[in-house]
Amino acid sequence: MSAGYVCQYIPEQLLLWYLGASVMTFLVYAVDKSKARRGAWRTPEKWLHMLSFIGGWPGAAIAQQGLRHKSKKKAFRVGYWLTVIANLAALLCLIAMTYYP
Repeated sequence: MSAGYVCQYIPEQLLLWYLGASVMTFLVYAVDKSKARRGAWRTPEKWLHMLSFIGGWPGAAIAQQGLRHKSKKKAFRVGYWLTVIANLAALLCLIAMTYYP
């Protein structure tokens, strides 16, 4: 399935939501990485997962690879992938309900 094919079924506002959520999630990961280096108070993992679940998972993936943050802890990565699966499942249900009532 190509991205162009899928995008014709996704409203522009939803694509903008994913973009905004991804940018916000990336920034939260960057701040958390900075705090980790300084030994300061950290962002709870449940908040990072929540941001991924609401559509910020592409930004989280980029941050994990680009910033090397939260990329080694297996329990966190499992939780992250569960949020990706849950988000995509919700997106597919939304598309199905919208276009195939």
